[in-house]
Amino acid sequence: MSQIWLVPAFPLLGFLLNGFFGKFFGKRFVTIIAPAAVGFAFLQSLVLFFEMRAADGHRLVETLYTWMATGSFQVDVAFQVDQLSGLYLLIITGVGFLIHVYSIGYMGAEAGYYRYFAFLNLFIFFMLVLVLGDSFLLMFVGWEGVGLCSYLLIGYYFEKHSAAEACKKAFLFNRVGDFGVLSAVMLIFVTFGTLNFNIVNAEAATQLESGGILVTVITLFLFLGATGKSAQIPLYVWLPDAMEGPTPVSALIHAATMVTAGLYMVARLSHLFVLAPFTMNMIAVIGAATALLAATIALTQTDIKRVLAYSTVSQLGYMFLALGVGAFTAGIFHVMTHAFFKALLFLGSGSVIHAMHHEQDMLRMGALRKKLPVTYLTMLMGTLAIAGIPFFSGFFSKDEILWKAFSSPLGGGGFWLIAFVTAGMTSFYMFRLIYLTFHGESRVDSHTAEHLHESPAVMTVPLVILAVLSVFGGFFGVPHVLNFLPNGMELYFKGFFAQVPETTPGSAAAEIGLMVASVLLAVIAWSLAHRYYSTSLDAVTALRNRLQTTYRLSLNKWYVDELYNAVIVQPGKLFSTFVLWKLIDQNIIDRLVLLPGNVARGVGSGLRLAQNGVLQSYALIFSLGAMLILGFVLL
Repeated sequence: MSQIWLVPAFPLLGFLLNGFFGKFFGKRFVTIIAPAAVGFAFLQSLVLFFEMRAADGHRLVETLYTWMATGSFQVDVAFQVDQLSGLYLLIITGVGFLIHVYSIGYMGAEAGYYRYFAFLNLFIFFMLVLVLGDSFLLMFVGWEGVGLCSYLLIGYYFEKHSAAEACKKAFLFNRVGDFGVLSAVMLIFVTFGTLNFNIVNAEAATQLESGGILVTVITLFLFLGATGKSAQIPLYVWLPDAMEGPTPVSALIHAATMVTAGLYMVARLSHLFVLAPFTMNMIAVIGAATALLAATIALTQTDIKRVLAYSTVSQLGYMFLALGVGAFTAGIFHVMTHAFFKALLFLGSGSVIHAMHHEQDMLRMGALRKKLPVTYLTMLMGTLAIAGIPFFSGFFSKDEILWKAFSSPLGGGGFWLIAFVTAGMTSFYMFRLIYLTFHGESRVDSHTAEHLHESPAVMTVPLVILAVLSVFGGFFGVPHVLNFLPNGMELYFKGFFAQVPETTPGSAAAEIGLMVASVLLAVIAWSLAHRYYSTSLDAVTALRNRLQTTYRLSLNKWYVDELYNAVIVQPGKLFSTFVLWKLIDQNIIDRLVLLPGNVARGVGSGLRLAQNGVLQSYALIFSLGAMLILGFVLL
């Protein structure tokens, strides 16, 4: 017995203890229970990971009980650990544990301390259920669970109007995606007669026609769900607004849990998706477009968390581009490296915000590197990683995606060019963040400047650990062309994902040439950021004045939210008010509901006229009634 159930059980126990007893037992109790629950889950995940690697077929399966059974259909509560879920387990619990430890310092002064950690534990639990479930139904339980927890955590500061609106926005946009997942699940059940992942993957090629309408519809519905969870066009707008939650929540959502769920689902069903070339192309197109659009928005944002939020949307686009061109291993590799450096960057921004007394505007920062040396150095490591600077983790995973986008039979030069340009933008806006926050002239107000200090060790130690992972984590997947270490990710996932049709592989010279080009672009973008933002902002102001229209479009996020409001929200309000409410509800439903009452009232009013208290009237009515009865009897 592998005892897979222990992994989600620990965070669930943490939720129950903190949720029901945390308020009464106090802060110390919560501080011990919450991180310990995730820490034990991480240790058990490590044990299972090595057991999985030693097991036949690299798969561990544990059936707890039969959930539902009718006829030949049966759904078990069963967990499985294989190459994909095993890697996800380590990311979720490992990064999640560091975020829990960090939260002790960041959330220490919050009144709802126990509530925060209870929700955080529950979030981890549902994400673990999502990746461990061996069937669509169990995955969907986790899928909806992380949606619920995101609602609770994004709206943690529920007294703020903006936070309340943000959590509702996240909830509604994810419901659109959920419709797609449920629709796909029903079609899969009708087609395969089962909801087990392994059976669907194994029988996909025999049950479905490659390129057929049915497999295309199923995969498009699944991808609709993925666009909601993983914030892709057109359902991405909820994720930047999720910044209203506490910063550690942002790190958890963006790095290790919710936004990677859509990628997990697509990768899990790779054998199904490769049968739908149209869907694969759609995934690549949407991913590339999302990566580029989000990058253009991040260029001008001044809120430090919002820059990172749009960076996440852009990086998720990169991952979907990889999956769309059939490079499943490269996409999941980037999920891993992104978890390291994006968690680091968010937690680092939280350290800055904590020191700045909750100030998030980078235009009010500057010259913080001497006051926050650990935060600065670790965030610099994360920036070098996400920018793709050799030999940081992001360099390896991003290069793999760029090369696969260029060389894959499902890719092409167009996809590579978009990803290439986006990589340059990423380097620019991330170093812009570093320079605006830590370099140049201090724009910190005098009161805040007097109290600036580095965060406590409970916050900086997780930053250091994540910085180490951001530096060295990429060596698990060194490209073959570099040839100084084996590509561990390809060896790890060998035979796991479906393979796209092979073409003549590109030359090593071409791959190295493209690699050099991407590095040069990243360095050029870095130098431009240094030129404009390292000292005064006069040059930036002059450039902004020359590019007013473009700058305004980027700063206002291309007015996508306004477009949603004009096209969907306002017409929806008008339709609800004048059609659903005033026409249907008031004039039809209300009248039908009130009809029995009105009839009874009319009958009562008529009868009341006869009850006037005049004896002569009663005698007349009695006489008429007697005559009618007598006439009926005689006739």
